[in-house]
Amino acid sequence: MKGGNSMEDKEIISLYFARDEKAIGKTAEKYSALCRTLCLNILGNDGDADECVNDTYVKVWNSIPPENPRSLKAYVAKISRNLAFDILRKRNAKKRDCEALLVLDELAECVSGADCVESEFAKKSLTDDINAFLHDLKKDFCDIFVLRYWYAYSVKDIAQKFGKSETNVSVILSRTREKLKKYLTEKGYEL
Repeated sequence: MKGGNSMEDKEIISLYFARDEKAIGKTAEKYSALCRTLCLNILGNDGDADECVNDTYVKVWNSIPPENPRSLKAYVAKISRNLAFDILRKRNAKKRDCEALLVLDELAECVSGADCVESEFAKKSLTDDINAFLHDLKKDFCDIFVLRYWYAYSVKDIAQKFGKSETNVSVILSRTREKLKKYLTEKGYEL
């Protein structure tokens, strides 16, 4: 959100460090739509999504400080996404046919070794390498990949957004996953 009374992220983070509860309201004002979209895409249920968004604000409040994120937007989105997948895993512990869990399964073939990564340095290195890979993709391919694997959009929704067939989007995703797997293998990751 630009303009208006929107606070800058640094100011909002300062409110968290001051333990000023206005930080939660300002975070919600600025990022509620992003969080709700993420949670709803993953959970597919309004009630669960709303609960997840509220849990996000609590978790952000409890983690800043000591955390001091460079990007509040990315930090809040990551917490929302992780909480939504946690809820989804609990809800679907016995069944694995859920669309959002399929997102994780598809990506696991590329970065399955990432689950075994022990050190924060190695995790950061993997993140940096994936970001470099995405940076080198054609814009549409990068956007499609990020919408699918970060925002958990369905193949159908991505196809509609880009004016492509679902088959075409599936092929783009499959080929991009294969390229990512090859790229990470060449970087020395054991997948």
